[in-house]
Amino acid sequence: MITVIAKLKVKAGNESTFRQAADKMIAHVKTNEPGTRTYILHRSTSDPTEFVFYEVYADQAAFAAHGGSEPMQQFFGAVGGLLEGRPEIAMYEELGGKK
Repeated sequence: MITVIAKLKVKAGNESTFRQAADKMIAHVKTNEPGTRTYILHRSTSDPTEFVFYEVYADQAAFAAHGGSEPMQQFFGAVGGLLEGRPEIAMYEELGGKK
């Protein structure tokens, strides 16, 4: 399993436009990416312009399929101008816990 934490900071006033693009991406993942086990968008409770995607992929191939998909390219095309800086993306391997 591969876990990805993607932190995105949106320019103030663009939160709802970002959410629309994110919701479209989430719908695509739910319908078309069986190797994406978890794909959840979170918003900071202290900063409404800070968003985090928590993503879990079955394997490297599932992660590559997600990252290389046309909807992902469209998502970043739609939100690129809405962001303050580049997304912070960190990858982790699962070691244990409770699900």
